[in-house]
Amino acid sequence: MKLFIFITLLTIFSSGLANAIVVGTYFDRIVAIIFENTDYSKAIKNTYLKSLYNSAQGVLLTNYNAITHPSEPNYVAMIYGSTAGITDDGDYNVTGQNIVDRLETNGITWKAYMEDYTCGTCYTGDFCPSGTDLYARKHNPFISMQDINSDPTRCAKIVDASQLDIDINNNQVPQYVMYVPNQNNDGHDTSLSTAMTWFQGWFDARKNNPNFNTNTLFLITWDEGVSKNQVATVLYGSPVKPPSTHQDSTAYTHYSYLATVEKNWNLVNLGRNDATATPLTKYLVHP
Repeated sequence: MKLFIFITLLTIFSSGLANAIVVGTYFDRIVAIIFENTDYSKAIKNTYLKSLYNSAQGVLLTNYNAITHPSEPNYVAMIYGSTAGITDDGDYNVTGQNIVDRLETNGITWKAYMEDYTCGTCYTGDFCPSGTDLYARKHNPFISMQDINSDPTRCAKIVDASQLDIDINNNQVPQYVMYVPNQNNDGHDTSLSTAMTWFQGWFDARKNNPNFNTNTLFLITWDEGVSKNQVATVLYGSPVKPPSTHQDSTAYTHYSYLATVEKNWNLVNLGRNDATATPLTKYLVHP
C-alpha cells in the first residue's frame, strides 16, 4: 500500500514537472537578443556572427527589415504588433493587449532581462538613477505597456540581466526571453566590434548549457539600420535545420518575430500586423 501511494505521488509530481513546460511546435523556448543601429551589410561581415549563421544550427535571414526609426517603436512592434503610433523615443503608456497577455493566458513563462536595470520594480524613468545611462527605457518595450507597468507581479518579470545566470543555474529560465544588452554592449554608444566582442564572450559562456539551450531558438537581431532598415537577423539553436546555403531570403520584419511566437504555441494573434506577418519557421523543426 505504501509503495502504491509512493508511486502515485511520484507520478503526480512528475506530471507536474512535465506540465511546467508548454511544448511548442518548433521550439520550447525562444531567446531574443537585440542590438542597436547597424546596417545589414556591415553586421553580416562580423566574424563571430558569421560563425553562428554558418554553423550546423544557424541560418541568416537575408531579407529581414526593421519597421521604422528610431529605436523605441521597433521594440514596441516586437511585442505589440504595431508601433502604437510612436514616432520617437519618448515615454508612452500603451494600452491594449500585448504578447505577455497571450503568454500568461496559455501558461507560458516569460521574463525580460535588461542589463543595468538596477532601478527597482516598475521603474518607468528614462535611465536608472545611477547616472551611467547604460539602461535606457526606450529599449524596454515592456515597461511602456500599461497592463504591465501597472501590475507589480508583471513588473517583477522585468529584471536586471544578472538574474539570468541565477535562473540558468537553477534551471528556471522562462520559455519566452528578451535579453537587452546595455548601451555599450548593444553597440548604441560604441561600435559593432565592441558589441560582437561582448556578445561572443557572453554567448559562448552560456550557449552550451542544457539549462539554457535545450529546445531553444536563439534570435539575434538589430532594432534598426542606419542608412536602410534592413537588419541582420540570425536564427541559431537545435530547432534550426538550415539549408546548405545557411540563408533564408523570405521577406520578414520584426512583426514576423511576434508571429513566430504566436504560431509556435498556437496563440491567438493580437489582431495587428502580427496577424499577417510571415513567421520565421521555414527552417525550424522541433528537436
